[in-house]
Amino acid sequence: MPIYLAIGQMLIAVALIGTVLLQVQGGGLGGIFGQSDGVYRTRRGIERTLFRLTIILAVVFVVMAMLTVALM
Repeated sequence: MPIYLAIGQMLIAVALIGTVLLQVQGGGLGGIFGQSDGVYRTRRGIERTLFRLTIILAVVFVVMAMLTVALM
């Protein structure tokens, strides 16, 4: 396996973890006690950008994993 693929996959994994952790989760403290989040919200601004970046990074990560397996 080429070393650049392994390093690239590690960097993408760290970036993917970061984008997932930065996303805002709805519900807050009320969700712990069973309060439903009945308000419909759309993603705007940085929240939408993080969501799209997460999807892109996940796709790139899967493609890199398949490429790594194919080259072994």
